[in-house]
Amino acid sequence: MAPPGPASALSTSSEPLSRSIFRKFLLMLCSLLTSLYVFYCLAERCQTLSGPVVGLSGGGEEAGAPGGGVLAGGPRELAVWPAAAQRKRLLQLPQWRRRRPPAPRDDGEEAAWEEESPGLSGGPGGSGAGSTVAEAPPGTLALLLDEGSKQLPQAIIIGVKKGGTRALLEFLRVHPDVRAVGAEPHFFDRSYDKGLAWYRDLMPRTLDGQITMEKTPSYFVTREAPARISAMSKDTKLIVVVRDPVTRAISDYTQTLSKRPDIPTFESLTFKNRTAGLIDTSWSAIQIGIYAKHLEHWLRHFPIRQMLFVSGERLISDPAGELGRVQDFLGLKRIITDKHFYFNKTKGFPCLKKAEGSSRPHCLGKTKGRTHPEIDREVVRRLREFYRPFNLKFYQMTGHDFGWD
Repeated sequence: MAPPGPASALSTSSEPLSRSIFRKFLLMLCSLLTSLYVFYCLAERCQTLSGPVVGLSGGGEEAGAPGGGVLAGGPRELAVWPAAAQRKRLLQLPQWRRRRPPAPRDDGEEAAWEEESPGLSGGPGGSGAGSTVAEAPPGTLALLLDEGSKQLPQAIIIGVKKGGTRALLEFLRVHPDVRAVGAEPHFFDRSYDKGLAWYRDLMPRTLDGQITMEKTPSYFVTREAPARISAMSKDTKLIVVVRDPVTRAISDYTQTLSKRPDIPTFESLTFKNRTAGLIDTSWSAIQIGIYAKHLEHWLRHFPIRQMLFVSGERLISDPAGELGRVQDFLGLKRIITDKHFYFNKTKGFPCLKKAEGSSRPHCLGKTKGRTHPEIDREVVRRLREFYRPFNLKFYQMTGHDFGWD
């Protein structure tokens, strides 16, 4: 038998080489497909997150512009944003997790936000039932991206308790240029001795052009708070959500009653001497509503132009209008408009069609909007007479008539 020729030997030796190249090609192809799949999954995840309003058919969403528009967050919309806006949006989208509603705290801060069925976003009504969403760990995605930094707040919601501060904060967090810590820090009234470094570490990461915010309603009635905030920064912008002081006092009492059913009646707590008609101003539910008295302390450290007074009543009847004033005060573009809200008849206040970090409608939690107990009309009348001179002085100090009288 004749030995194999050169051509046959070359063919035999090239077969292992071909198989090796083929295996390498398959490995590279698998690696590429895996990478594409991962990016696809990330892109799909982005579709479930809220984004700023972008103009679609029906009109733009520039400041005050009428017309259509939707909350967008999918990759198609995100792709057309400027690079800086994309980084801001990524920074604003932390990882959310669910948990059971927390137990009420002694400062009145409770489970505040509920998630509703997607079907509720199309119109008014709805039960408002759903699971409570936990606060997101601040800056989770920013830590992964190694972008942004923690800053001391440039704006603080300082009051008042039972005025609508939680609603305002949650509405503001829809804005891509607002970053806010969810829980109340209580730094300037309870934890000041821990220092500004501790306080800064509580804040979420922000990028250039974003505002860091927090809200602690008890600051407004804390004597030391104005000087302490001024020492941190004299340029801090202050927001106060105020409400009819009589209604606010009843709401305050209702919250306490839900935790301690054995407390005395509202009527007995209101008066030092009911026969003489002496109001007990040492009771915190009454004392908080003397807004003019508390404001005097703040005006010793901050000019009135650095403070914005938000109507708690208008925050319910016209949330977009009141949010427009807040956005102007903070120097933000008017992105939050009436397209973001729908009115929940069951709860009696507006809800977000989409909240930060979610694609589903959200309302304030079941602990908000409690039914108030029946209060003796004579007691309410006497309270209105008591508050009237303080209210008038408050109107003069702020240059705004809130119409409580």
